[in-house]
Amino acid sequence: MASESVVWFRRDLRVGDLPALSAAGDRALGLFVLDDRLLGPSGGPRRDFLYRSLSALDEQLEGRLLVVRGDPVDVVPRVARAVDAQEVHVSADFGPYGRERDAAVAEHVDLVATGSPYAVAPGRVTKDDGSPYKVFTPWFKRWLDHGWRGPARTGADTLAWIDPDDVDGRGRRVRIPTPDRPGPAAGEAAALARWREFREDDLAGYDDERDRPDLDTTSRMSVYLKFGNIHPRTMLADLARTRGRGAEQYRRQVAWRDFYADILFQRPDSARRNYDRKFDAIRHDSGREADELFEAWCAGRTGYPIVDAGMRQLAAEGWMHNRVRMIVASFLVKDLHLPWWRGARHFMQCLVDGDLASNQHGWQWTAGSGTDASPFFRVFNPTGQGEKFDPTGDYVRRWVPELRGVPGKAVHALKNDRPDGYPEPVVDHAEERREALARYGELP
Repeated sequence: MASESVVWFRRDLRVGDLPALSAAGDRALGLFVLDDRLLGPSGGPRRDFLYRSLSALDEQLEGRLLVVRGDPVDVVPRVARAVDAQEVHVSADFGPYGRERDAAVAEHVDLVATGSPYAVAPGRVTKDDGSPYKVFTPWFKRWLDHGWRGPARTGADTLAWIDPDDVDGRGRRVRIPTPDRPGPAAGEAAALARWREFREDDLAGYDDERDRPDLDTTSRMSVYLKFGNIHPRTMLADLARTRGRGAEQYRRQVAWRDFYADILFQRPDSARRNYDRKFDAIRHDSGREADELFEAWCAGRTGYPIVDAGMRQLAAEGWMHNRVRMIVASFLVKDLHLPWWRGARHFMQCLVDGDLASNQHGWQWTAGSGTDASPFFRVFNPTGQGEKFDPTGDYVRRWVPELRGVPGKAVHALKNDRPDGYPEPVVDHAEERREALARYGELP
């Protein structure tokens, strides 16, 4: 058999703007490995979106995507041998597990990494002396100065795709699992359609409306970026042709995604531990009462409407507006005095767009323990946050049916009697704010 190559898809489930395809020669086998070390912690919504993305990619390749289940360290070399591949082509992975996995695979095959899931790969943006940044604003300025390549001109016809059914010894091909629940449309075509819709309808007002969960005018592109249905370079190219504060602010949000990936690359331990290690000394609550409060938070039964609306949206959609993510995170860490990683783990189980770097460091920003952290004395008042960012109360009424009879912004304070079936607040915010500040004040 003539020498071939393998294109191993991971967080790049598309064929457009995918530099690895251009590097792979003329003829390749497309491969995806269902890896239990990644599937196990993913949660149902994320697994389902993965399966829909794989089905869409398989359709783009005219049914020629080989899906195999197993340990990539075993599976990838076996597939490469089956097609006499000299090289296995990938987009670089900079996450803690991905780096470990790829190093192990590279001991057995020639693993060629071209491009990454980011506009600027982690480790590229540094100070003049080569040291990494720890603060977003100067990093962002250097990120803009560094720039990025334009979108790669690739597609399904960039390569001739080998039919997996014609390959002996490749391992048992598995069918792409069927999603268990409905969810957002997946795949490259869906990503491009959603991006076009957002640009046409909501990008101009993004700077003014991005904190308003009641308007539902944010892009919802995070899940497509997470799975590589679209590359941020494609989005940045469109933003460069668009004037206005909306495009500028959106570009900044794309940069935050790159920044957090860079921070995790520098400090892999920050996926599980405090970036600022002095926060290791902070007192957290534990025991039965703490567990009961955590369950009330997960279920959207805290008695604070904006918190409950967000948690119920998360359970129903596998997604939550970013402003509300900050509100519910602040409530867990600073009102309930529970560790940020407990909430981050729950988010990663529930979110369809759960991204390790963005999720963990977003939580640490709120907890005060991360880079560019929210000051410890910033304790979100859930009632005030609701009144400010859901001024009509429509967001709360959408997700908390017990409160649909409460008009306007009164749905946040609930100064009159609470409707039947809606709980009293599980804690007193004013008291817990003082307690949080006292605990932060104990840190060295």
